[in-house]
Amino acid sequence: ENFLAALEHGLSLAVIPAGTLNHFAKDLGIPLELPEAVRVACEGAVRAVDAAEVNGRLFINNSSIGVYPRIVELRNRYGGRGPAKWLAALWATLAVLRRRPFLGVRISTGDEVAVRRTPFVFVGNNEYRMVGLNAASRDSLSGGLLAVYVMRGSHRTGVLGLAWRVLWRGVDGVDELELLQVAEAEIETHRGRLQVSLDGEVVLLESPLTYRIRPGALRVLAP
Repeated sequence: ENFLAALEHGLSLAVIPAGTLNHFAKDLGIPLELPEAVRVACEGAVRAVDAAEVNGRLFINNSSIGVYPRIVELRNRYGGRGPAKWLAALWATLAVLRRRPFLGVRISTGDEVAVRRTPFVFVGNNEYRMVGLNAASRDSLSGGLLAVYVMRGSHRTGVLGLAWRVLWRGVDGVDELELLQVAEAEIETHRGRLQVSLDGEVVLLESPLTYRIRPGALRVLAP
C-alpha cells in the first residue's frame, strides 16, 4: 500500500485518483482528472491527515464487520468491471441478507460498554456525511476521532430500508443507527476470527478488534 509506505517512511503521499469511487481523493478536494491530479501532486501543499488502524492494520477510509465484508467477498468473486460489478454487488447483497445476517458484538469505548445484535458495525476514519447527494463523504480528515456506526436491527429487510432512511434523514433522524465518536474502541464477538473489510479489502482478523485513530499521522499533497 502506497499510503502505508509513506506513513512508515515519513514521506508525503501524492494521490492519483484511478479507482472506482476515489473517496479519499474526493474528501481531500483532489481533482479526478488525471492532469489536474498530477499538477496537485507536483505543486500541492502538504497536509497532515488522520489514519486509523485495527489490530495494527492501517486504513484511511473505513473498516467494517458483519454483512459488508461478505458482500464484498461475493462481489469480487463473481463480479467483473463496470455494470457487471454493480450487478454482482446487488446480487451479493441479496444473497447475504437471505441468510442470518446478524452478529452479537460488545463494543468498549473507555468507560462505556454497548452490547448489540447487529448486521454490521462500520468504523470511519473521521465522521462520514450520511445524508443527501454527498453521502459517504467526509467534511474533515483531521478531526482526530473514529466514527463508529452500529445498526440496531432485528429484521433482515430492515437493512435495506435503513439505507434509504439514512440517505433521506441522516444519522440523527434514524433511531436504529447509533454513532459513537471515539479515539479508540474494542469490538468483541463470539467468533475467534472474523472477516473485516479495510478500505474495500477483506481480511481475516482475531477477535477482539482494537480500533485506534492516529491523528495527523499521514502527510498528503493536496490543493
